[in-house]
Amino acid sequence: MPGETPEVSPGAAAEGPSEGRGLRALAGTEFSLAEATGGVRGLVESLAPGLLFVIVYLATRELTPALVAASAITAVAIVARLAQRTPLTQALSGALGVGIGVFWAARSGQAQDYFVVGLWTNAAYLVAFLVSIVIGWPLIGLVVGLLRSEGLSWRRDRALRRRYAAASWLWVALFGVRLVVQVPLYLGADVGWLGTARLAMGVPLWALTLWLTWLLVRTPAVVPDPSRPHPDR
Repeated sequence: MPGETPEVSPGAAAEGPSEGRGLRALAGTEFSLAEATGGVRGLVESLAPGLLFVIVYLATRELTPALVAASAITAVAIVARLAQRTPLTQALSGALGVGIGVFWAARSGQAQDYFVVGLWTNAAYLVAFLVSIVIGWPLIGLVVGLLRSEGLSWRRDRALRRRYAAASWLWVALFGVRLVVQVPLYLGADVGWLGTARLAMGVPLWALTLWLTWLLVRTPAVVPDPSRPHPDR
């Protein structure tokens, strides 16, 4: 996940737009990619720091100018929102990820460490989704139940539980593919290809996963009314 309200952003520090905001699209009767990703402005604010970092680093082969460039474009985005009095949620979410990346890379002196927070974030979410499926409480079910104000009613429907589990597997696959591709590039200190992979596997792959998830969960839970007799009785 795409007025904005403060939300948890799975992977926002890792790649892609405010994914917490995008998850709200799962509760809609129609899927809007523009709304889920925060529109053109949201995409620019999400992609620009990483893209600029890679471009400046490859052009100069110096870490400091690349870190300054990524920090500067993030600061510009925040100032622009302040000047226009628009919500800061998405810009601040991205700024947190950039700030951690800048700190980590500056501390180690290794350019590839600008992206390390994304790797750890993807790994954490992969484990969380996987564990939730194994214990029978798929995270997508919890998220959709909260967004639709259905609580845990979906757990009474076996077919719906299977759909939510299948949807959660999509996110396991997303985070897993990212790690399989990006970890070797990180270990090989291939900043150019690592940055390219992050961009390519950020918004496009995340948006595809979100849309496939919506296809699986767009039918709300139908909870039997205990006050009404069952048709078979």
